[in-house]
Amino acid sequence: MMNSPAEIAKNYVPIGKGKTTMKASKLFILGILAGMFIAIAGVGASTASVSIASASVAKLVGACVFPAGLTLVILAGSELFTGNCLIIISVLEKEASIVGMLRNWVIVYIGNFVGSIFVAWSMTACHQLSLFDSALAGATINTAVAKCSLTFGDAFLKGLFCNFLVCLAVWLGFSSKTAAGKIAALFYPIMVFVLSGFEHSVANMFYGPAGLFAMGNADYLAKATADTSKLTWGAFFGKNLIPVTLGNIVGGAIFVGCVYWFIYLKKDEK
Repeated sequence: MMNSPAEIAKNYVPIGKGKTTMKASKLFILGILAGMFIAIAGVGASTASVSIASASVAKLVGACVFPAGLTLVILAGSELFTGNCLIIISVLEKEASIVGMLRNWVIVYIGNFVGSIFVAWSMTACHQLSLFDSALAGATINTAVAKCSLTFGDAFLKGLFCNFLVCLAVWLGFSSKTAAGKIAALFYPIMVFVLSGFEHSVANMFYGPAGLFAMGNADYLAKATADTSKLTWGAFFGKNLIPVTLGNIVGGAIFVGCVYWFIYLKKDEK
């Protein structure tokens, strides 16, 4: 049995409301878990693809591994900022407040950052990046450089389309009542966003810092082929995380949340 789109919209209203009233400590811990889940999926995707010579095939392989992150978020239970952009549905239904939504977003976002950056640091500390003669380290640094080299507009639009797909993946996950159905439903939207090179703020909380931490190891730095002068903490926040986050909000809250609320929940005027 599947829930229809109208049923998904109706069922989400109390879920979103609950997210705005949860204790801050629980939100923060669940946010840390989600950040770790997405970061570990990033580690797996990079590890699986780094030694594949064909760039397009490598991208596809990594894209097929990365959905493990959202699978963990949904089935294990955690709070992911990008998915929580759907809380706007509960706000528009007047079941949750804007303040409550923003409170959730801020606490969860910080928690996601803590979880992601912990995994990013750990991958250098435990020498995970030394795999394949440190080719994984070089690829990690190159990825971070590429993300910090985007223009504000490019990062914003890539963030918009990313969370359009991520929130659709979460939405589709609510269509099924079984674990297998949820995994199957969310897999393709996530695979497509990774394959397309769109930008996810929480994933980038791993990729950016992972590259920055890796630069502190001379052996890792020697494996990078990109211009590492472009990779700084300032560039990470200013040229990537901020515009990507704004794009994620628009793509998820407006293009999915507001649209589906308007279609399935808004009361038609007589």
